[in-house]
Amino acid sequence: MASIKQRIIMEPIGYVKRLSKFEDVKDETLECDIIIYERFLDALEGIESFSHIFVIYWLHLVSEDSRRIYKVHPKGKRDLPLVGVFSTRSPNRPNPIGLTLVELLARRSNILTVRGLDALDETPVLDLKPYSRHDKAENFKAPDWWGGKLQLKL
Repeated sequence: MASIKQRIIMEPIGYVKRLSKFEDVKDETLECDIIIYERFLDALEGIESFSHIFVIYWLHLVSEDSRRIYKVHPKGKRDLPLVGVFSTRSPNRPNPIGLTLVELLARRSNILTVRGLDALDETPVLDLKPYSRHDKAENFKAPDWWGGKLQLKL
């Protein structure tokens, strides 16, 4: 049996290719491409049947020092409470893994065109997972500082 505390080694399956500027990453209307390495082409079979996919990626520009920050003000706003990073979407976290639900617009061989990915150009992509109706949260709640009562789009 493997130890609970173990080193995990991952290999990216591709990377993000975007033409927009850094400031535009949070613009949910922007499209970008995810380039999947050719050796994983067979793993993409059937993905074009889905309207939405989760993209799991490595926040490659997060420094080692930032990985030791455990409390932050959400969105960098000092008027919001200081909370643990696991209560935020901050990139400063022990394992800088990003997760975004995106709309899959097209697949051209090993290139996926998506809308809504908040990752920078050349961000390593670790995995893709299709969205399922089971991924919808019932009775979703969030603290007021998060934006009050939120409604899921899907």
